[in-house]
Amino acid sequence: MAKSSADIGKLGAGRPKNADIEHWDIENEQFWEQEGKRVASRNLWISIPSLLMGFAVWMMWGMITTQMQNLGFPFAVDQLFMLTAIAGLSGATLRIPASFMIRIAGGRNTVFLTTALLMIPAFGTGAALMNPDTPFWVFQVLALLSGIGGGNFAASMSNISTFFPKKKQGYALGMNAGLGNFGVTTMQILIPLVMTVGIFGAIAGGSMELQSASGTLIGRIEAGTPTWIQNAGFIWLVFLVPLAFLGWFGMNNLRPITPNPGTPMQAFGKILGLYGVGVIATVVGIVTLQWLGMWVALPVTILLTLGLMRLIPGEIKPNIQKQFAIFSNKHTWSMTVLYILTFGSFIGFSAALPLSINVIFGNMMEVAADGSVTRVVNPNGPSALTWAWIGPFVGALIRPFGGWVSDKVGGSIVTQVISVVMVVASAVTGYVMMLAYNSTDPNSYFALFMLLFVILFAASGIGNGSTFRSIGVIFNAQQKGPVLGWTSAVAAYGAFIAPVVMGGQIRAGTPELAMYGFAIFYAVCLLINWWFYLRPGAEIKNP
Repeated sequence: MAKSSADIGKLGAGRPKNADIEHWDIENEQFWEQEGKRVASRNLWISIPSLLMGFAVWMMWGMITTQMQNLGFPFAVDQLFMLTAIAGLSGATLRIPASFMIRIAGGRNTVFLTTALLMIPAFGTGAALMNPDTPFWVFQVLALLSGIGGGNFAASMSNISTFFPKKKQGYALGMNAGLGNFGVTTMQILIPLVMTVGIFGAIAGGSMELQSASGTLIGRIEAGTPTWIQNAGFIWLVFLVPLAFLGWFGMNNLRPITPNPGTPMQAFGKILGLYGVGVIATVVGIVTLQWLGMWVALPVTILLTLGLMRLIPGEIKPNIQKQFAIFSNKHTWSMTVLYILTFGSFIGFSAALPLSINVIFGNMMEVAADGSVTRVVNPNGPSALTWAWIGPFVGALIRPFGGWVSDKVGGSIVTQVISVVMVVASAVTGYVMMLAYNSTDPNSYFALFMLLFVILFAASGIGNGSTFRSIGVIFNAQQKGPVLGWTSAVAAYGAFIAPVVMGGQIRAGTPELAMYGFAIFYAVCLLINWWFYLRPGAEIKNP
């Protein structure tokens, strides 16, 4: 029975802002205007900065490892790339169980706890960075825990989608995901700046002197300059503490979506259990990576996560079965590959670019009198901390344009165009990286290198919008959510793949091979997109 306007008006009267909501009829225009819009907007604008912090903590290792190298931490380049890769592997894996959190634990409970959990890697990383002699395994554990921020994306998007009617889904998910992605740029700008000042005083420890030149958004910092690298972790507590309070006191659980979240402590137990599954699978994946390599570690991690989730008793099992139903749809697999092309590239290059700049342009070839060539420090090399933020900023900024133009001409046409751009840009970038790595003057290639990466980020950002649009057209309401969760989880493995591949090839002295490999993958994506959605006789034409 429809509620009267008087009844609707009473829904918010005398009720705490964070109370569980029993009635939620957002497709009813009257309910939406009088009650739903206000509640949904409040939840959205608490969700956005919480998700932004998740991206920042997840992706911070790209910048931190760059500065660790500048400060002379006793770790090899491949170890530093490994920290970035571990965070990427963890964040992607945790997205899989995070997809189920809202329906079994509630939106407010989930956003509060997952935001609060980020304080652990933030504080722990700051404490570990205070001492260059901190064992490597400590940094590995902290990188793994920072993946909580990556996992939060799936829970956050699932939660916000339940607050808005169908006609507002594009706006709500676009704002949440688009502004959340700016966490990468926020981190890449803020971390270099806060490391220049002892903003937390004696409680955060003393400074260290740079052994190699570094930089910030506003310029170069010479070797010998005092640096507070620990601030790269501690700074996030300034935002996470109030955001956790906002989440708890300002957000809501929707009982029509989560009929039985239990008490808050019971809900927290469910959330921790789901993330525990992801952590176990990630640890196994890291061990597999070291023993058998990346291409074995990836499927092992994914399959183990899904398998362990099927063993969890209770109400999660029906949701798991619904999730598994999407795997019989061939378009789940085609769109998964295409979302790796777009978001996987965006997040992967965001993770790997800072340290790549440091290694490729921070050194140069020197020819001795006898004609022998050795690799030495480049005293005037560009700082990754000054330049690395530009690409992710452009990619996040242009993402809404990708959705807008896809609405006009079709998502698959846009995906096809950006695929061509990425094939060419990736191949040319590889060639430029080869020239720079083997040059006596790598700085002369840096402007072209950065321009090409900005093109890659812009194309991947536009593609994020076009593939999201295609998924919305291809799948029905029952499958859309699970497919979005699955594709976003698998694509997030780009934050694991890119650092491993680029780090390995840079270590071997052949950085160009990584980019040539990506170009081949992009060419395969171009063919997949054409075959499924653009060729004459395609089952679904240009979604």
